[in-house]
Amino acid sequence: QVQLVESGGGLVQAGGSLRLSCAASGLTFTDYPMGWFRQAPGKEREFVARISRFATRTFYGDSVKGRFTISRDNAKNTVYLQMNNLKPEDTAVYYCAAQVRGTGQTSNIMMYDYWGQGTQVTVSS
Repeated sequence: QVQLVESGGGLVQAGGSLRLSCAASGLTFTDYPMGWFRQAPGKEREFVARISRFATRTFYGDSVKGRFTISRDNAKNTVYLQMNNLKPEDTAVYYCAAQVRGTGQTSNIMMYDYWGQGTQVTVSS
């Protein structure tokens, strides 16, 4: 079955950096654009970034644009999220997912499936 496993979260001070990884199995990785989302306590899950199947196009949420970078290594079936200049408001559980509907760049959560279990990112002030 399809599995997405996130890792790399942790506790970091404001201004610091973290790199998240999401390892995929059970699917043909290059068939799917991939996305990162996050969910803070008491809030809805929020789009963070998306990358096309062969990494030719990327798309970011406004709150992370210029600070986060999404990338993928198709040989390793892995998508990454490099997070720089972290802020306390970035604190959330971060999830990766595969875009299973539509073909264009989208932040619509309904277009994504095969969610991982998430990895906690905590940014202290």
